[in-house]
This record gives sequence, structure tokens and C-alpha cells, in this order.
Amino acid sequence: MLINAAMENAFERIAQRAGDVQRAFTPGAVPQFSDVQAPPSSRPSLDPLSVAPPPDAYFLIIDGRGRSAYTQNGGFAVRDGLLVEADGSPVLGFSGASAAPAELRCDAVDVALGRVKNLRVDVAGALSYDRSAIDPRTGTRRSERVIVGHVALARFPAATRLPPAAGDGFLAPPGVVPHVGRAGDGNFGNVAPMREESSRIDFDLSLDRLDESYVSFDALQAAQKAEGSLRKTAMDLLK
Repeated sequence: MLINAAMENAFERIAQRAGDVQRAFTPGAVPQFSDVQAPPSSRPSLDPLSVAPPPDAYFLIIDGRGRSAYTQNGGFAVRDGLLVEADGSPVLGFSGASAAPAELRCDAVDVALGRVKNLRVDVAGALSYDRSAIDPRTGTRRSERVIVGHVALARFPAATRLPPAAGDGFLAPPGVVPHVGRAGDGNFGNVAPMREESSRIDFDLSLDRLDESYVSFDALQAAQKAEGSLRKTAMDLLK
């Protein structure tokens, strides 16, 4: 039996519903279907690099295909001096006098010499670390705070639906330009350090909707089979 448009749509719906189920425990995950959306919330984390964004805000990342993408998953890490999101995507931010978001990297010399200690992100979204050094004149060890930069934030117009990108990120819809800034700049509130954004997907509801999609697919398949049998019978009668 050839797969017609209705069957293709049913397959696609099952795949999308299954995607919501799979991401139900991914921090900051947003469902593809609004009927399984859970209210926004966050939970405590022991990771000083884990932050929750302000309401309705996204972090800026570069996805696996090199595109600008957006995520609410603030489970960050630093790998080889680079601030990355949970799936390894570079996180963008503002450092120095730069007006455009760029990758946030710790000083290469500090990384090479192992002088990067106590990495953390504060309420202003500042990625910083403590650099330990020895004064060559006195031999006294001292520590100073080094600010790498501030993570960038983005906000879209209300009710904007973002198409999924690679990983748990999202893309900007065609023709929609988000407002970009940083925490506490007057347009965005503070980020919440040592907190993890909960998934926006209701696991139980997403399972129910996936089951309904399978039931609908089975009914469509049965209807098409019955239609095929009816056509065969009609052809046999005409012979």
C-alpha cells in the first residue's frame, strides 16, 4: 500500500509527539505542541555554572550547524576555557567593549597554567573565575576575580513559536528579530544562579497525546485497508 499524504502527516505527528516525550526531562525544553505545555518553573542546582533565565528569555548559542539558536537550558559548563551549553554548543555573551554577542572564553594563558579556579555565573549573568598568582617580588600568593563576560539574553514577541534547532535549542522564525541584551540592563531581569530551568513539557500529558496519535494512526491505517479491500471487491465484480 502506498503511503499517501494523510499517512505521512500521521507519521510526522507521531514523531513530533515522541520528541516532546523524550525531552520532558530536559531542562528548559519547550514542547512543539501547546496542549502539553507545563507552567515555567526552576529547581535548585549545586552547580555554580547552572543558571535559570529571566521569564520569557532565552540564552544565545551556536548550534551544531553553526546557526544562531536560542535555549532556556542554562546548565552551562566550561570546556577548554570556552563556555558551552549542555550539548556542547558555545554560549554567546558580551565581553570587553564588544557590542555584538560572541563566544565567552577564559584567558588562554590562565587555562594553560591551570589558574582558572571557582568558575561561576552571578545574578548579572557574569561568568567569572578566581585567578591565583604569586607576586614575584614578595612571593605572596594572591587571588583576583576575573570577569570573562556576561551571557547574552534574547526575548521574542509574545506568542512567538520557535522552530526547533539541533539539540535542545530553537531558531528564530523567519522575519522575526529578537531583542538581545543582558541580565539587569533594564530590559531583562536578573538570571537565577545555581538554579536549573525545569522542562516546560508535562510528561504525563505528552504520553497521553502520543498514545492518541498512535490510535489515530491505527484507525487511519484500518480505514485505508478497508478502502483498498472495497476497491478490490468492486473490481472483481466488474470482471
